Amino acid sequence: MYKPFALLAGLAFLQPAVAQQTPKKPLDHSVYDQWQSVANQKISQDGKYVLFQVKPQQGDGTLYLKTAANQTLRQVSRGDSAQFTADSKFAVFSIRPQYQVVRQAKIKKKKPADMPKDSLGVYTLNGNKLSKYPNVKSFQLAEDAAVLAFLGERLPVKDAAKKAPTDTIKKLTDQLLEAKKEGAPLTVVNLLTGKTSTFEYVTDYQISKPGNKVGFAVVAPKGNKDVKSGLYVLDVASGTAKLVSAGKGVYKNIAFDEAGKQLAFTAEKHPEKALVKPFSLYYSDLGADSARVLLKPSATPLPKGWSPSGFGKVSFSKNGEKLFFGTAPDPIPQDTSIVDFETAKLDIWNYKDDYLQPMQLKTLKKDLQRNYLAVIYPKKDGKFVQLENEYLRDSFLPENTNAEYILAVTDTGKRVSMQWEGTTLKQAYLVSTVSGEHVAINPKAAKSRFQMSPDGRYVTWYDYANKNWFAYAVDGRKTVNLTGKLNVSFTDEENDSPDDPQPYGLAAWTKDDAAVLLYDRYDIWKVDPKTGVAVNFTGGVGRSTKQIFRYTIPVEKKKFIEPKDELLLLVQNETTKQWGYSRKSISSLKAPEALVMAPFGYSNLMQAKKGDTFIYTKSNVSTSPDLYVSRDPKKETKLSSINAQQKDYNWFTADLVHWTTPKGYKATGVLYKPENFDPTKKYPMVVYFYEKLSDGLYKYTAPAPTPSRLDIAMFASNGYLVFTPDISYTIGEPGPSAVEFINSGVEDLKKNSWVDAAHIGLQGQSWGGYQVAYLITQTNMYAAAWAGAPVVNMTSAYGGIRWESGMSRQFQYEHTQSRIGGTLWDQTERYIQNSPLFHLPKVQTPVVIMSNDADGAVPWYQGIEMFTDLRRLGKPVWLLQYNGEAHNLVKRENRKDISVRELQFFDHYLKGAPAPVWLQRGVPAVEKGRNWGLETTSSSAVKTTP
Repeated sequence: MYKPFALLAGLAFLQPAVAQQTPKKPLDHSVYDQWQSVANQKISQDGKYVLFQVKPQQGDGTLYLKTAANQTLRQVSRGDSAQFTADSKFAVFSIRPQYQVVRQAKIKKKKPADMPKDSLGVYTLNGNKLSKYPNVKSFQLAEDAAVLAFLGERLPVKDAAKKAPTDTIKKLTDQLLEAKKEGAPLTVVNLLTGKTSTFEYVTDYQISKPGNKVGFAVVAPKGNKDVKSGLYVLDVASGTAKLVSAGKGVYKNIAFDEAGKQLAFTAEKHPEKALVKPFSLYYSDLGADSARVLLKPSATPLPKGWSPSGFGKVSFSKNGEKLFFGTAPDPIPQDTSIVDFETAKLDIWNYKDDYLQPMQLKTLKKDLQRNYLAVIYPKKDGKFVQLENEYLRDSFLPENTNAEYILAVTDTGKRVSMQWEGTTLKQAYLVSTVSGEHVAINPKAAKSRFQMSPDGRYVTWYDYANKNWFAYAVDGRKTVNLTGKLNVSFTDEENDSPDDPQPYGLAAWTKDDAAVLLYDRYDIWKVDPKTGVAVNFTGGVGRSTKQIFRYTIPVEKKKFIEPKDELLLLVQNETTKQWGYSRKSISSLKAPEALVMAPFGYSNLMQAKKGDTFIYTKSNVSTSPDLYVSRDPKKETKLSSINAQQKDYNWFTADLVHWTTPKGYKATGVLYKPENFDPTKKYPMVVYFYEKLSDGLYKYTAPAPTPSRLDIAMFASNGYLVFTPDISYTIGEPGPSAVEFINSGVEDLKKNSWVDAAHIGLQGQSWGGYQVAYLITQTNMYAAAWAGAPVVNMTSAYGGIRWESGMSRQFQYEHTQSRIGGTLWDQTERYIQNSPLFHLPKVQTPVVIMSNDADGAVPWYQGIEMFTDLRRLGKPVWLLQYNGEAHNLVKRENRKDISVRELQFFDHYLKGAPAPVWLQRGVPAVEKGRNWGLETTSSSAVKTTP
């Protein structure tokens, strides 16, 4: 049988030979799987150890355990999801099955229970000891202790039976068949002492933060009288487990308080045949013999017909006094007398619905599990306060959960306009966890973003209409405009959409909510939320030097800046696009100290919790993003060295280019050239675009099967110039704006003798696909074009649905990316003039369209409209429809396929290579799955299955 990707390595012969000035070879489609990346990096709390994965695009990765001095302690093949213990003495990780073993199991169509299982690895960092546990489904580490709990996978019955004595095989088989549904073995290990406890038939478990307790639910198999169903609590120190709630049922949401001295959970213990099974809320102070019911279904404090929810998260406040949980109306019992095949199946759309029916169907599972936050005081006679309700159903707890108030936000009654606005107006309230009091923060609904400060003292928000940041003091009930008196904009200064500009954002808070850090375009401002007094934290250096300062707290789970913290600020030079870091103490009045600025891209820092050591990745267009460790960005140690094979291939360079458009706009783009670029030769060029891409000048781009974008590495390596122009827009003219910036950039580059002006192509996906479709109706200067998921008819797309979210597409045209700026009936001419469909007779450029039948962003019929109309006009056009695929290709086999076809298409039209079969004659439906049409017409006859 002919296999399309078994020949990928050989498809290099389909590419025309490129003269090489060096022995380096061009990339081909066989290189993808081996290209590596660094992932899941972590640093131990004491800063002495680092772990990270090196992952190929497809295949088995390797977990590296190293010291911060770059001493390799261990390499673990297929290690994944690794974590350090809080004491920095152990690393715990999953060990995945071999890729090829899993692949073979899939080929054999094995059932999920028979698929290869993960193992668990525990490595002692200062003892070079690796322990392994087979067949592990999941694991948890105590946040503050070296205590590990993991749930095993039950072996297939036949494998377990082989290990048992003959006279017990039947009994074991029966029990395993039942237990397969009801639980698996739980193992708890004190990693410091090695003490281990194991329990059977466990369905759920939770380890306390200090690691002193483990709660777990057991469901005994039918007929097993030796095991009691219920909720157990293990005392890790003694190794003894106590049954705190007995009975068969469903136990969920197991939660301990911060000290591991209180336990809560939800459970339902109704008979199996009961039509309605509401949950109860249980509590134990772990000193009592058993857990007690705090709240039963339909208890007095609850609304009639309501119960504690099995889907609501259960959690204690930091001081252990409050217990948060969810409540919900009891589920509607199913009518078992209804015959399925005799009932109508339909969706009813009503103009009064808050949400369109497709949105409701998308959120159906979430809505069925919807619950409303409540709080109860276990130590205060079970005092109960309902915090959310069906009107006020979205709330946010501050990081300090001891605080009296939470933030609640609602858009009830304001949701219909989401159809054309894309967002809703919101009202915010403080809700007291003590009395249930509701305090309105903004009495009039507004387009705003509300968030609560870490300590719970302030609510902050950006008001889109006022274009300023505000703070509301919980104590004093006073609102302060934080930015209104500052002579600088805190919203997008380059906004080119018919919508309110977005804020640059909020960086972080300082301890005790003393100050908040806000961004303008360049600088960071430190603002007192009580008074609104503000200072430019970066001293105006950003705006005066066109450098953009940004900050992210680098310590995992840390929520605020300490008074003595020194901040490392990520910086980008807006003009050169270079990146670097500057340093500044949170309490200092001095300008930031520049540490490094280089032609590299830096990731956010990850810092040790108990030290000043941090890790990060650094890369540029020719240097892979390797991992570094440092205490100062000027003195770094490289921990990884990936993609050594790159040196064997013809790579590429990247340069900023500038030009002036016909209307006088200053424009910027990036030009990628082959590493072996020779200015005495002529090169074909592919133009790729999506909004603005020049900030990625120093981004490393690995060769990879494309989800539908242009693989810059592959094209540049194979002798193409790749040009990525930035586009700025005039509202109401998205198509002409693309013409203004893209065509003028191309014309400017054509002045260079090394650009083959007769062989320039276009490639774009989604919004870029629309622009490709529009451009080829306005000019014949392009020799070939590729449009992925394009919209060609704005008049028909306007009323469509984005099926991945269920939202109407109207907001996109009126307010966001499509930039028309009005309704179809108010701006009819704009919709027509910007729609390629109405100008298709002018097209002379050969074009490939990708339009997939499961596209959830752009209606599939848009690609069909473009194809059928160009086909009727006799234009050279092809449509690729990947079955069951989304807006951007997800399946790797499809990504590989389109990568081959894209290069073949442009090679044919821009380099004169022979046309492959799929371009020349197509692939008839009767050959689908047997012939992919990838051979060139000059090669042997098409291969099919005999």
